[in-house]
Amino acid sequence: MINRKAIGYITANYTCREQSVLLEDRPFASLPFIGRYRLIDFPLSNMMNAGIKTVGVVMPGNYRSLIDHIGSGKDWMLDRKMGGLFLVPGNPYGTSRRGMRFLLRDIISNKVLFQRSDKPYVVMCGSNVVFNIDLNQIIDAHASSGAGITMVYCKAERAHEDVTSLVIGDAGRVQSVKSGCQFGDNKFLDCFIINRQLLLEIIDQYATADYMDFFEAIAGDFARVDVCSYEFKGMAVGIFDETSFYKRSMELLNPDVADKLFMPDRPIMTKAHDVPPVKYAATCHVCNSLISSGCNINGTVRNSILSRGVIVENGASVTNSIIMQDCVIKSGARVENAIVDKNNVVPANTELRGTPEAILVLPKAPL
Repeated sequence: MINRKAIGYITANYTCREQSVLLEDRPFASLPFIGRYRLIDFPLSNMMNAGIKTVGVVMPGNYRSLIDHIGSGKDWMLDRKMGGLFLVPGNPYGTSRRGMRFLLRDIISNKVLFQRSDKPYVVMCGSNVVFNIDLNQIIDAHASSGAGITMVYCKAERAHEDVTSLVIGDAGRVQSVKSGCQFGDNKFLDCFIINRQLLLEIIDQYATADYMDFFEAIAGDFARVDVCSYEFKGMAVGIFDETSFYKRSMELLNPDVADKLFMPDRPIMTKAHDVPPVKYAATCHVCNSLISSGCNINGTVRNSILSRGVIVENGASVTNSIIMQDCVIKSGARVENAIVDKNNVVPANTELRGTPEAILVLPKAPL
């Protein structure tokens, strides 16, 4: 299936306002999630499932891990002669302002992506709000509404200052946007559909405001542009800092929660790795955990998420933790309430322990 109506635009050129060792040498979009995935897998898969075959990804300055992961886009069927994946440049430093994802300067810099297309619509997404959505339904609703822009939102399940919320009036028209949201507000999912010709007009009209966020720049023109809204009633997981990353990951250990994100008819695709299945030794004890391929489990793992290639030796224990790729938990070591980044070796008979309120985060170890 090829979507004849839209092209895709995914912005990855932004970072967390709060410092995090998890993001020292990787962008938000390539942050590992649920052991097997990266955050960018979700917008890419949403577009693939909708048949969108031309997708531009705006690259941040620290793009190495992102290019390593998405490559030519073949795992999302975007390695094509016609259309395909375009890794386009982002402006230096991107943006770290709260609630801002769509830097107008990046959109203007990549104007040619929209000029060369003959599709009537552009689907624009961020990377750190994770959801599984039928984009075709939204594109059809946008086309039927006659609006210039359709912003996708859901009802906020919790307050967060790094989310943009929508003020919606009659007939679902968006009157304004504001930074931050409270429980029950209309939480913007960093996903919207815009008429391609309208986007090109906005690029020309607002060129002098290129330092602003897209919606910040057009704030006075919402009525003229005709900004509509679309309510998404599924689950949306926002990852904004270390705390939200840990909590939202742990919530997905509940199968009932995970089933709202992973659906057989709309699969989430990721980079394929040729690694063997998990090896569970007779001495191991594992419960309520997500264990990725290539792991070797000899000790105890409870309520945890392990990326591929993790080794838990006999007598070691991992509890309420996220262990990333190629870490080794030596015999007798204990890891609890922690996030351990790639390539770390936890020495034998040592203890890494955080608390549910203050998670211990261990940065990536050098190779």
